[in-house]
Amino acid sequence: MSKTESEKVVSVSSRGQATIPKEFREELGIDTPGRVKFIRTEEGDIVVRPIHSVTDLRGVLEGKTDDQERSATERLQEERKADTATEAELRQRYTSDAEGDT
Repeated sequence: MSKTESEKVVSVSSRGQATIPKEFREELGIDTPGRVKFIRTEEGDIVVRPIHSVTDLRGVLEGKTDDQERSATERLQEERKADTATEAELRQRYTSDAEGDT
């Protein structure tokens, strides 16, 4: 271990939870409550990075698919299409009901 590396041993609960030591949280600027992401490097190391904004999540789902082999983008596009169809149907129903009231 080099002089710049630091080590802490923490327990992992039966639910898979571990406490990030205070010195690391402060150094990384991790707020509590907060969110972090775990990244596996090409060397196989696991790196913990704080998430400060939604843009920090960019790329997290890259290469991942659901049980129907759809990417997150494909699934979102399908959901937006369905939402648009539902909105159009509701708009038409509302317009028809309003016209019937007059």
